[in-house]
Amino acid sequence: MSRILGIVLHSRPGKNGEPTPENFRVEEGTLKTDLKPGEVLVRTLYLSVDPYMRCRMNEDTGAEYLSAWKLSECVDGGGVGVVESSQHEAFAEGDTVTSFNWRWRTRDVVAGDQLQKLDPKLVNGHLSYFLGGVGMPGLTALLGVREKGHVTPGANQTMVVSGAAGACGSLAGQIGRLDGCSRVVGICGSEQKCKVLVSELGFTAAVNYRQEDITAALRESCPDGVDVYFDNVGGPISDAVIAQMNKNGHVILCGQISQYNKDVDYPPPLSKETQEALHCKNITRERFMVLNYMEKHEAGLLQLSQWVNTGQIKVLETIVEGIENMGGAFCSMMTGGNVGKQIVKISD
Repeated sequence: MSRILGIVLHSRPGKNGEPTPENFRVEEGTLKTDLKPGEVLVRTLYLSVDPYMRCRMNEDTGAEYLSAWKLSECVDGGGVGVVESSQHEAFAEGDTVTSFNWRWRTRDVVAGDQLQKLDPKLVNGHLSYFLGGVGMPGLTALLGVREKGHVTPGANQTMVVSGAAGACGSLAGQIGRLDGCSRVVGICGSEQKCKVLVSELGFTAAVNYRQEDITAALRESCPDGVDVYFDNVGGPISDAVIAQMNKNGHVILCGQISQYNKDVDYPPPLSKETQEALHCKNITRERFMVLNYMEKHEAGLLQLSQWVNTGQIKVLETIVEGIENMGGAFCSMMTGGNVGKQIVKISD
């Protein structure tokens, strides 16, 4: 038997409520470490908190591919850990593994067929990158830009990214630049984040939506209009960007974090003016789901790994330590407290 800590869903914020750390509860328990055939004992190294999890806090997620977390049961998401013992032929002690359904526990016994083996060399030993730059956020950025952005090298295109200092947005902007956009402009919520985007990540310019007139700032930083918009936030920010888009432009509908605490359909309804702008200018705006491109994940991860290891892409992380801080890290991420990917380190 092994003593473990885990995080359960203590309460729901309600469809229109702001999540709080008190929605989560730390529980101590014991874990039977005698393994049955096919089982693996893992120790958790890193856990991910992501915007989509807000939907899982409701009784109904509103998405057929997402299951709701159950009250008083252990919550789950993306995780990376190490195998401590194994009764599964594909895994051995010391292997680095990951899962999309990693329970928020310090240790766990899981079915081996729920795990994927990782090669630490892909991230030069930065194992947390498997939850960010060389993980699902990286794939979302890469495949979003390539499948929905229609970036053409030499075409003098301007890309705007909202939520640009977050896990996905910070990567999408860099990928847009690498793939050939002549200007990449990020929208974020602080002067510190704006400086990071321009000085560290190679964005052409950055707009602080909390302090600037977005419409005026976009007009200045995008003098030739906007051709590609990587949308992570929705709401009034997206209305302002779409109003300045050029004919035949493309909106990559990745996320709508500004709307996740509201009881509205996904994607949320647009204003009449924005709908007319999309129609009149023949702008595509299609929902992007990375899970629809599973056949491209392996090649995408290799591309991301190459860029990260050669320094062509910089991965930003905000790391909090301790499983007891999972709820606080999630709530901070939902209100923009992170720069880059929000990660919780559970053990060394």
